[in-house]
Amino acid sequence: MITDAVRERISSLVAKHPVVLFMKGTRRGPQCGFSAQVVAILDELLPDYETVDVLSSAELRDGIKEFSQWPTIPQLFVKGQFVGGCDIVRALQESGELGELLGRPGAPPALPTIAITQAAVAAFKAALVDAEGEVLHLKIDAHFQNDLYFAPREAGTVELEVAGLALFLDAASARRADGMSIDFVDGANAGFKIDNPNQPATVKQLSPSELKTMLDRRAVELFDVRPAHERALASIAVARSLDEAGQAYLFSLDRNAPVAFICHHGMRSQSAAEQVLGDGFRNVYNLRGGIHAWSETVDPSVPRY
Repeated sequence: MITDAVRERISSLVAKHPVVLFMKGTRRGPQCGFSAQVVAILDELLPDYETVDVLSSAELRDGIKEFSQWPTIPQLFVKGQFVGGCDIVRALQESGELGELLGRPGAPPALPTIAITQAAVAAFKAALVDAEGEVLHLKIDAHFQNDLYFAPREAGTVELEVAGLALFLDAASARRADGMSIDFVDGANAGFKIDNPNQPATVKQLSPSELKTMLDRRAVELFDVRPAHERALASIAVARSLDEAGQAYLFSLDRNAPVAFICHHGMRSQSAAEQVLGDGFRNVYNLRGGIHAWSETVDPSVPRY
């Protein structure tokens, strides 16, 4: 049975956030296919919404099912009301009702502001000579991966003119593109260089030597996500355990503070780092290869297990 504390937590989340998705994993790292599908659908319609990882707590995972009287995860709430799971969200998307429900009817999106350098314009125009009537498209997916390509104009795209160049974007890409810049770099590694300030922060991978340099400069806070029995086998002295006290310290830090995570081989720490990103931290690192790699390349006195 759901406890009063869990019920109050769920009620508070649903009341506080206009759109909240209870899912397995995080928006940037879904841990099941159904959660990933709903995230992909919402990402096409909304620039921002709240997600709650039910895998973080067995009480929460069971409690949300009792709260909504719905047996599966993910679960979407909009304006305080339960909408449904993956199948219902997908059906609402296909019918066009989901956009209306989210307050995003199918009106044309606002045109973004994009800066394109003269070098990039020249490269695009040179390629257009052989495009045989096709137009230049820019697509930015939910993971902010960019695709520039020539094709016949696609339905639902908007036209943006920059420096005499016509660029076509779908609605979701237009929302993600505002403020971005496109340059063309010549030389041995010629290609387009794209900078998008809207791209969310990602977990940065550190080699053991890079982490040592940052630790020597006291430029990062290091957290060890392993349980006590593993830390007793091998550890880095300056690493804080991510136990209750460690979590309290972590969340007392400014969200711009550089924080790094380690485990045995780098997988558990990657998961922890992704969750911390979801909590608003912006400079998050993971030790690639974990403490095993640290022992191999930085400090052989650290035992390997």
